[in-house]
Amino acid sequence: MMNISQHDMTRATPVALQAIQQKPAISVVGLGYVGAVSCACLSDLGYSVLGVDVDRVKLEQIARGVAPFHEKDLDTMLEAGVEGGLISTTDNLTQAVCDTDVTFLSVGTPTAKDGGCDYSYIEAAARSIGKGLARKTEFHVVVMRCSVPPGTTLGLMTPILEKISGKVAGKDFGICFNPEFLREGVAVDDFYTPPKTVVGTTDARTANIMRQIYLPVDENVIETSIETAEMVKYVDNIWHATKVSFANEVGRLCKSLGVDGHDVMDVFVQDTKLNISACYLKPGFAYGGSCLPKEVRAVAHIASNMGVDLPLIQSLDRTNKAHIEAAIEMVRRTGAKRVGVLGIAFKPGTDDLRESPILEVMAALTAEGIKVVAHDMAITSDTPVSGQMGYVRHGSPGLQALVADLPDMLQEDISDVLEKSDALIVTHANDTYRRAVARAGKRPVLDLVRISSVTECAENYEGIGW
Repeated sequence: MMNISQHDMTRATPVALQAIQQKPAISVVGLGYVGAVSCACLSDLGYSVLGVDVDRVKLEQIARGVAPFHEKDLDTMLEAGVEGGLISTTDNLTQAVCDTDVTFLSVGTPTAKDGGCDYSYIEAAARSIGKGLARKTEFHVVVMRCSVPPGTTLGLMTPILEKISGKVAGKDFGICFNPEFLREGVAVDDFYTPPKTVVGTTDARTANIMRQIYLPVDENVIETSIETAEMVKYVDNIWHATKVSFANEVGRLCKSLGVDGHDVMDVFVQDTKLNISACYLKPGFAYGGSCLPKEVRAVAHIASNMGVDLPLIQSLDRTNKAHIEAAIEMVRRTGAKRVGVLGIAFKPGTDDLRESPILEVMAALTAEGIKVVAHDMAITSDTPVSGQMGYVRHGSPGLQALVADLPDMLQEDISDVLEKSDALIVTHANDTYRRAVARAGKRPVLDLVRISSVTECAENYEGIGW
């Protein structure tokens, strides 16, 4: 157990300070985006954190205080946690359970071959955690943070834990589902200013432990059932995917009618009473990343298995692919034989290529004999791509097609992209790429992100939905 640090006193309220004088030690299983950010932020709150993974490279990086991927402020926070003796790593999950009080499970839940959820990483982790629980006499809390269909935590993971440990959930150990709402690129900020904190449990002791952990950043923890917490995560991401697809369809329709889609949506989002939020509601490019695509597929798969017809949700993947095809067709119409791409991660501020929609465009163009070169602010030829392949083997044909050639496509100097291309595709909005577009001359510029006002662009400029 550890006493509260001086740094915590700047974040926590008086109520929180009293509640977390004695802090549980926390093990975090899976050091991807959610796990690594959780390690850094929890240590910053004064918790002793033990990171667990099977990837030796990640373990060694985090043990040195180095972020295994590009994420704002993560390097600095990991370094501080390691130097302060609050962050350590191991590949022994069973022992990690023995050495801590709470285990956060953040392993991958990629798309399975049938379009559903791949549970193999959860099952493997549960078996090791169960062995650890069997060795303990103290109450231990197991916190599922993976995106899974409702019923998975209690119907799949818990029986494994009980069988291997010989103990009873809710009595000898606690079970919780705690969905994360961290956006890549601003994940650290999201941890400290969460849109909401949801804790699903079956017993009061576990709920109280989780409430105390989050008190420094959120005094209004939402407590609910495990099944509700599981579904909230899916519903949130399905809604985000819906907003992206809706705005993109509006943009394409408006363009065909000679109406500026951005002007339309600028008016639309001013209704914060009924239209809820401006987030995601801008015509732009297709949704991608490690969450939205796979969870759209997962919910569609669940609905199919249940015999429930969900036309909008089940059409999201189709409308997303239609948007990608629209971008490909824009390039075809230019007649360019060499295309430069500015921004290839699924969003700015990250080096995550998982299901990045521009990769599908690049793969299609390459298959048609078009030479593609690219630049990304957070990605170089040394960025590890193979580690992302297993996660998307059933969901990202573009990344699979390009994985071998991507290092050669990447250019460290934007001038090389300009020199080697007859047309430009822009997917990230930043000043560096705005300056590059200004140097494009007469070559076509295909804007998938609204990099600047239409009135400032030359005749060779075309937006995908405006």
